[in-house]
Amino acid sequence: MMETRFDELLDFPCTQTFKVMGLAHPSLPDKIIECLQVHAPGDYSPNVKPSSKGTYHAVSISVIVTSKEHMETLYTELSNIDIVKVVL
Repeated sequence: MMETRFDELLDFPCTQTFKVMGLAHPSLPDKIIECLQVHAPGDYSPNVKPSSKGTYHAVSISVIVTSKEHMETLYTELSNIDIVKVVL
């Protein structure tokens, strides 16, 4: 379980932009959306930016988050995607 202070910093529900850094693989945005559809169903249009060397992609995606626990779950589940390196 994460020890975060999201509940002190944010009023839920709110829109949160997650930045997911992962390997530059064509399936990265799809895997992120697939994960989000399980935990926060919605219509998503990710913004993908390649790194300078093209090894990684940064995917920015806005999600409506309903609680501190929901946000922690999203961070955990997105981090568990095999080609994801970090979630900000």
